[in-house]
Amino acid sequence: MLSGKTVILGVTGSIAAYKMANLASMLVKQHAEVLVVMTKNASLFIAPMTFETLTSRKCAVDTFDRNFNFDVKHVSLAKKADIMLIAPATANVIGKIANGICDDMLTTTFMACQCPKLVAPAMNTNMWQNPILQDNLEKLTRYGVEVIPPDAGRLACGDVGCGKLPSEGLILQYVLKHIAKPHDMQGWKVLVTAGPTQESIDPVRYITNHSSGKMGYAIAKMAKLRGAEVTLVSGPVELQPFVGVETIPVVTADEMYEAVTRICDGFDIVVMCSAVADYTPGSYHQQKMKKDGDDLNLPLIRTKDILQYLGAHKREGQCVVGFSMETENLISHSQEKLMKKNVDMICANTIASGNTGFGVDTNQVTIIMPDRVEELPLCSKDETASLILDTIMENK
Repeated sequence: MLSGKTVILGVTGSIAAYKMANLASMLVKQHAEVLVVMTKNASLFIAPMTFETLTSRKCAVDTFDRNFNFDVKHVSLAKKADIMLIAPATANVIGKIANGICDDMLTTTFMACQCPKLVAPAMNTNMWQNPILQDNLEKLTRYGVEVIPPDAGRLACGDVGCGKLPSEGLILQYVLKHIAKPHDMQGWKVLVTAGPTQESIDPVRYITNHSSGKMGYAIAKMAKLRGAEVTLVSGPVELQPFVGVETIPVVTADEMYEAVTRICDGFDIVVMCSAVADYTPGSYHQQKMKKDGDDLNLPLIRTKDILQYLGAHKREGQCVVGFSMETENLISHSQEKLMKKNVDMICANTIASGNTGFGVDTNQVTIIMPDRVEELPLCSKDETASLILDTIMENK
């Protein structure tokens, strides 16, 4: 995802510096060129050779290193960078860069960079709470530097509190958010629904479906990577939303209906990926129970049709996209749904294949629009999400 991108990873003198070997490896696996710049104190916690082995690039520590090819090293590094990340960032280095002090390779490179910059603080809780440190972070934010909030937990010193470096996976998400994709959806507001709903039938049991939420979460992620402002209305799933995606958790179909209808008018694109638990008269579940001769004495759960509402209340210029999970007559049933719901696009797929549908990481979607039908290839749900967003943007 980062092919052709250059990431400068600045590492400072914190015990959390050892975690950056994993982050460097993760960035390389994303096909980025990773250039590591360390403070001398950082090299006491982790050896430069570790990063050189992982990145196949020389690790820069000394501003006056004579081993260079007739360029000013901190300037040449800055010119190559698509993004610069300092992680972990100590209070000392944060203070320096916030006040324009450039007395080593890392701080001079940071000052010379004109690319997006990220800082991930890591320190003792008392240092984190110090108003001087907070003032310096506010100053960096005003200068356009994004500060990655630290986690709370047990620190290396044994204290428990805020100041813990976030996971390497989360830090990677911040990098991806800035440079993984062109921000061709900058300025667009996207609303996505994902996951199942749960309808209680007694104090112990509830009715739900097999939706994992993976497709909806993938669409929210890829829209965020493309610069959109994304809100995700999610039923109960075992997934974490991509960094920067605002999430509204819901449980029942009524809660999802209320959440979506309350805010949908403010969005340019609405994509409904959720699978609402439906036991209304005439639903697939009720018909199947009747056909199979089952009599479970289940109450009829009259869920509201969210997609129908979105189609009926679609404002001018708004794009509404629904999903259709079919077991037979995929195209004709989806075309009927497109017209009946008055939406702009239906993404149809089937549960007949083991590579598509609920729970798996791949999908094969057929895009149904009023003027055409387009079958997408079998690919990951992230790639499927990108192709769906491509089609939406082509027709906006």
